[in-house]
Amino acid sequence: MTSRAAMTSLMTADAEQPEEKPAKMRGAVRVLHDILDGLKAQAPANDAASNLAETAALGDVVDRLDERAFGFLLLLLALPCCIPFLWVIPQIVALPMLALAAQMARGARHPWLPKTLHDRRFEIADFQGVLAKAERYVGWVEKLSAPRLKAVTGHGANRILGALLLIPIASILTPLPSTNTVPGIGVAITALGLIERDGVLVILGLLIGFIWVALLAFLGLGAASILLDWLRAQM
Repeated sequence: MTSRAAMTSLMTADAEQPEEKPAKMRGAVRVLHDILDGLKAQAPANDAASNLAETAALGDVVDRLDERAFGFLLLLLALPCCIPFLWVIPQIVALPMLALAAQMARGARHPWLPKTLHDRRFEIADFQGVLAKAERYVGWVEKLSAPRLKAVTGHGANRILGALLLIPIASILTPLPSTNTVPGIGVAITALGLIERDGVLVILGLLIGFIWVALLAFLGLGAASILLDWLRAQM
């Protein structure tokens, strides 16, 4: 009887203990920081002898990404576009972003980069500074993310997502005021949704990008119409 009572007591105690919740996936920006830290630790062997800043190639980052490489790469490239009043860099990173979106639209399962982009080098410290600044814009989004509407982030939907992403990325490529920051945030949120398997974030990011591009197009057409009317009046 004593043995049976002891077993009953243990079973009751186990039942009263709360179930452990699965640990949340580490933030995507933190993962990118870790990848860059690892590359930075290897950089002195290549750069220290020539007194160069510690650098890495874009391909070095790609080689360290998992199956969510499209989302990680799009996030990595979109983060500089999220910083207001930053010029030139958004237009530079928009080209590989277009290539990635086009590959998604074609149904590729893993990113492929041409050798020129694969071997393109950047200073690790500079990009870590960009990550630190951009993290304030996307960090709070990561806290809200959770696996939802997984059909939106599956391989079958990637073709549609890739085609849709071409529009806000094309806006980033346009070297005009107000064409890169908001679409960049939209692409970054979509990329976070792909990484975290969160269809809600994917849809939210696309809506942000599309609404802003539509607004710019509407204002641009209005300004063009006013300019044409003024030119006609001068003739």
